[in-house]
Amino acid sequence: MVDMKNVNVHYSSGVDALVDINLHINDGEFVFIVGESGAGKSTLMKLMMREITPSSGRVFVNGRNLGTLKGNKIAMFRRSIGVVFQEFRLIQDYTVYENVAFALRVADSSNKTIRQRVPYVLNLVELGPKAKHKVRELSGGEQQRVAIARALANDPGLLIVDEPTGNLDPKRSYELVGLLKEINRCGTTVIMITHEHELVRYFGGRIINLDKGSITFDEMMGGSDYYEE
Repeated sequence: MVDMKNVNVHYSSGVDALVDINLHINDGEFVFIVGESGAGKSTLMKLMMREITPSSGRVFVNGRNLGTLKGNKIAMFRRSIGVVFQEFRLIQDYTVYENVAFALRVADSSNKTIRQRVPYVLNLVELGPKAKHKVRELSGGEQQRVAIARALANDPGLLIVDEPTGNLDPKRSYELVGLLKEINRCGTTVIMITHEHELVRYFGGRIINLDKGSITFDEMMGGSDYYEE
């Protein structure tokens, strides 16, 4: 669950990155957050990750008031959410298996948990056969799937995905969002930040548009029935 109440973010440079944001996302939702460059998408993501705190207002994620978190509680909170960054942030000389296992080791998971969980999430993203391959040997689309598997390693209730299709061709982009939809159907709340309006129109669902730091649109929209390559 994500709940933002009267949130404003004002940077010292004089930029009002977010203006009076009121937002509620229920457990189990799939939400597209769209907007042009500079609209406030990245700032919204940083708030949900507790990388920054608002200038005013309150932010709750998974029932926690992020404004009151300090020290090691911030690190513990971040382990409860999964984040897929636009640049992947994978360890190129590690294997696919090692990259996912690394996320579990950081969370002090047992060796038994790692042996059980890593194959499960790799199969979920259809990368089981690639487990022993070095990440640098994979295509961009495959690396994106490794990043998703790593974000799912600790079984988070919330998955935040930042511009996941930016480096993919149209076919792979649609396949990737289809995968995220399937992950959502398994019970994970998914927030996808994107500027790909065609993808959003095709899949439909709840769409939130940001413009100059304000929410200008928050509605459910129907998707298309087909996609032509």
